Amino acid sequence: MQPPLATVSAPSGRRPRGDQVVVLRGIPWEQYEALCRAREDAAGPRMAYLDGTLEIMSPARAHEHHKKLIARLIEAWADEAGVDLQGFGSETYRRKAKEAGVEPDECYCVGDAKPLPDLAIEVVNTRGGVDKLEVYRRLGVAEVWFWASERFWIYRLVDGRYVERATSEALTGFDVDACARLAASTETSQQAAAVRGWRAALRRRA
Repeated sequence: MQPPLATVSAPSGRRPRGDQVVVLRGIPWEQYEALCRAREDAAGPRMAYLDGTLEIMSPARAHEHHKKLIARLIEAWADEAGVDLQGFGSETYRRKAKEAGVEPDECYCVGDAKPLPDLAIEVVNTRGGVDKLEVYRRLGVAEVWFWASERFWIYRLVDGRYVERATSEALTGFDVDACARLAASTETSQQAAAVRGWRAALRRRA
């Protein structure tokens, strides 16, 4: 099975439907920045930009369910493990010199808040669009997780390129496989119960 490297495409397998994605090409950086500024005080579709290609995505409920559940599980783990985790949600990161910008589904700094997150997370439900891993590489984000086909794909920035990893270096000791199993098996109406069960399991292991 190939990882979702080239675009936001998920590997073959079950893919939730519903995300609305529009890809526009030949968009000047100045126009992308104007769109970002126009949304600074209001929620709106998420955008990603790379070399003149603009992806605009309105996430479906399944997308938002998975990104929020994953965030809650990570944050519960950090609380129980005593890890100082600063969350910045879908904050916009962009660099004109690199012609790259992105809004993660979730992102975190470990320890102090920094200009760039230590970890960015993307839920992958749709095919095509901007090469987000290349965007993150140009921005210099140390670690990126893709949630696709009911598992995590973890990439660590090493000497200017991303290398796939089995475990996270940003969240040392975090059980990625257990989190993936829970995220894959939890229905939209069972988030709270899943998080409570996750916390209880963490405390039993402590």
